[in-house]
Amino acid sequence: MKLSVLVPAYNLEDYITPCLLSVLEQDAEFKYEVIVCDDASTDSTRAKIAELAILFPDVLRPIYKAKNAGLAANMTTLLEAATGDYIAYLDGDDIALSSKLQKQVDYLDSHDDCHMVFHESDMFDSDTNKTIKMYSQEFYNWSYIPPRSNIEHMIRYGTYMQASSVMFRNHTNLRNSVSADCNIIFDYAFYISNAGFLGANIDFIPEVLGRYRIHKNSFGQQTSRSYSRREKSLQDIELACRNALQFGVSQQVIGAGIAHHRFAAALYFLFRQEHDLFIKYIELASNNHLFFNDKHKTVYENRHTPKRLKQLLSESI
Repeated sequence: MKLSVLVPAYNLEDYITPCLLSVLEQDAEFKYEVIVCDDASTDSTRAKIAELAILFPDVLRPIYKAKNAGLAANMTTLLEAATGDYIAYLDGDDIALSSKLQKQVDYLDSHDDCHMVFHESDMFDSDTNKTIKMYSQEFYNWSYIPPRSNIEHMIRYGTYMQASSVMFRNHTNLRNSVSADCNIIFDYAFYISNAGFLGANIDFIPEVLGRYRIHKNSFGQQTSRSYSRREKSLQDIELACRNALQFGVSQQVIGAGIAHHRFAAALYFLFRQEHDLFIKYIELASNNHLFFNDKHKTVYENRHTPKRLKQLLSESI
């Protein structure tokens, strides 16, 4: 089997059919499997998966769980079922464009020194179908990302790879790449682990080959409604960075990555008028006066005058 596409699903009745059809109807010249695991959904997600399993019996492999166990356990189940030489992940509400699988497989086939490849993704509003922005090339740290990146770039600069845009080579530690301790942000730790196990060279295809759906229950929208969730997300991110110690990543790189993520959290709270949380995270991010960039230093030095700070930041944009 050339490729396994893994799709976790839970209560995605409005999105799971177009998601699965987008990978089941690919223009592909190789044999691949789509494995979807429904985590005991309470809506019609399972029924919609079952309908497609009848239509695509040779490609779609459904797994139905009797009891909800969460994303980490769901992904472990998917990884245990995967047989492909290459592994691709697709969130159950995202869309793969028709040539995605072929182009990524062709890239890995023709670049033996590349272990993980990702593509540009179109972020779109689910209600209007209108593009919001490009996920990677409009990522706030994109200027730091070279055409071939590695695990250190992932730690230092964050989630510049959209979760559903990644394909990587299978490996003997695949089933050990899931961090059961991550409760909200899963893909960051997952891809750091796989990059570490592979010693990965990570290449970028600038073509838009997938669509990242933004809707009321998507990750970003849920986080924007809950400051507690934003803090818990940061805990998952920091854990993902620390887990890279096992792959020989230096404490200095990990510390720099964690400081950067705390800085990003500080800015998040600054612009939401949450002064106490802003102060908490900008001071944590600046413990040793080692700043991610000049903007970080400016924010720290003006942390007690938020009105002036916002003005400085607006002038620098």
